[in-house]
Order: sequence, then structure tokens, then C-alpha cells
Amino acid sequence: MNDTGINALYLALMLILPISALAARRLPIAQTFKMALAWVAIFGVMFVLVMLWQDAFGGGGSVGGVK
Repeated sequence: MNDTGINALYLALMLILPISALAARRLPIAQTFKMALAWVAIFGVMFVLVMLWQDAFGGGGSVGGVK
């Protein structure tokens, strides 16, 4: 059985919560956009650091332990 519809509904509900919280605060759109870009930058830097760490120390093996 495929639960794609249930997963999509769950993800939509998970997005509604922070969006409605931001809407309730009535922040200017420029400030909201700037904060969103800052979070994207933070996660992007962390992603790059994890990838570099895995390359340097041989982490992140393949699935099932087979190379």
C-alpha cells in the first residue's frame, strides 16, 4: 500500500504551523525573507561541513556495508 497522500498531508500540516506563526507575528516580508535566507545559509554551511568531514575521515559508508 502506498501512503504518498498521507505523507503529503502530513508534510503540508508541518509547513502550516511555522507559516501561521510567522503570519500571526505580522513581520514585514523583507525581514521574513532575510531570516529565511539566513536559515538556508546555516543549513547549507552545516551540510557542506558534514560532507567535508565525511570525505576527510571516510565516514558515510554505503548502504548494507557493501562498497
